[in-house]
Amino acid sequence: MKADEDVPKELSAHVEHAADSTATTKEALQASTYEHEATVWEALKYNYKAVLWSAAISLTIIMKGYDVDEQSLIHQFFTYPAFQRKFGAYRPEQGEYVVTGSWQAGLSNGGNVGIIISGFLNGYLSTRFEYKRVLLGVLFCMNWFIFILFFALSAPMLLVGQIVCGLTWRIFATTSPAYASEVCPLALRGYLTCYVILCWAMGPIHSLRCPLRLAKVEGEWSYRVAYALQWIWPVPLFVLIMLAPESLWWLTRNNRIDDAYKSLARLDTRGCESHQRTLAQITHTLELEAKLDSGSSYLDCFRGIDRRRTEIVYMSFAGQVLSGSAFAYTPTYFFISIGATAISFVGTIISWFLLARFGRRQLYVVGTTCLTCLLLIIGVIASASESSSAKWGQAALSLIWFFAYSVTLGPVTYTTISETSSIHLRAKSVCLSRNIYNITNLVAQVVVPYLINPTKANLKGKTAYVWTATAAVTTTWAFFRLPECRGRTYDELDVMFHQKVPARKFVTYQINVHDADALKTEGAVDKDNTK
Repeated sequence: MKADEDVPKELSAHVEHAADSTATTKEALQASTYEHEATVWEALKYNYKAVLWSAAISLTIIMKGYDVDEQSLIHQFFTYPAFQRKFGAYRPEQGEYVVTGSWQAGLSNGGNVGIIISGFLNGYLSTRFEYKRVLLGVLFCMNWFIFILFFALSAPMLLVGQIVCGLTWRIFATTSPAYASEVCPLALRGYLTCYVILCWAMGPIHSLRCPLRLAKVEGEWSYRVAYALQWIWPVPLFVLIMLAPESLWWLTRNNRIDDAYKSLARLDTRGCESHQRTLAQITHTLELEAKLDSGSSYLDCFRGIDRRRTEIVYMSFAGQVLSGSAFAYTPTYFFISIGATAISFVGTIISWFLLARFGRRQLYVVGTTCLTCLLLIIGVIASASESSSAKWGQAALSLIWFFAYSVTLGPVTYTTISETSSIHLRAKSVCLSRNIYNITNLVAQVVVPYLINPTKANLKGKTAYVWTATAAVTTTWAFFRLPECRGRTYDELDVMFHQKVPARKFVTYQINVHDADALKTEGAVDKDNTK
């Protein structure tokens, strides 16, 4: 995979043809037909480069999991004597230095502050600039931001480092699924967007291993080395991303057709005629969205047909929290710190096979149903007995909950949010949906301790009843509102949302998006009503 490849001279006519806004409907239809008929192995044969580049871009998410998730570095450093002496306060009654609760909360959530801010920022940056340029700029900045963490002299300075690093972590988390959804063909789209959660699971693995090895190191190097290790990761990623092809959807949307053709030639090993048809399909989709008045501002996410699409991506992400993640993690924190990352890793791989067999909607609905039932059982056990065996049973069920989540809701959400939004609003929609998740999760993290704490509500395991209710609401919403996007090209999704097709009929509807009548409500046909 070379950084630059010259387009053969004999293909110049094709480049000019693709640049022409009158790219034939026939070519776009041929490209769409091929995408629908291509098997996974056929798509992999001709698009293996796209898979490799998408996987490379997604590796940036490992850095986020390394330093900001539940098992991240900062949470583990609170017990380090050297860290406590540097950033804590001396407690005479305890005879030792302690990082106060307020500073623990501040340092733990500092990264989330930066994450929420960059969630809005990246929606603009990814639309205005190339995905590559944004990622390269963020990696460059992060190398400098790590210096703040490494040389921090006080808790406020460390907090600033957490916040500015958080600005970069969100961009990694939202750019990767958007890029994967735009460079991979229809048959591979679900796998590569789910791969994002696989990378997410790798981060905590490294953040757990490093402190375990450094815990016995005396002095400030016990925590500084862990921060310094982050300098190793951006350099190879910077080189990889610099060599990676840009999203051909982004290039075509910005009228850089010649560059789009070059990018496609580096992603798809088929011939020039196939590339010409693919670009014709992309052009057709973008023109279709223009006809449907799909804007590109944040406000457009809440206007017209995009309002429904925004609801879907928002609720899909919020559903992860509403299905009980904040509660289910609590009794299994010890297990999570040891093996939850492995469960998430294995669960994501299993979800690939289920995704191909059942699709997005079924996995989400069945997943939330299972999670609701598990939470209800946990609540019943907590109500029936407070014995140690009952508590172990609740912990075991929470671990089963985590596995069910990792197989269904966890990975499939990334596929859903990447496919549902329109091309013009994808970057902004993905960023905003992740912010909705962060805000919902922040509220849950405040509520759960209050419900469980013996000095507060003292519900203990009965807290599961609260999350059973929210999970049931999520399941109900998904059944009536979450559409099945499997096997649908982006132009088909544009028209189906325009026609207000009910979520439960997305699978059975037939539509010819290249027909002028496709923009009319009566242009679609239900397979169940055709012979």
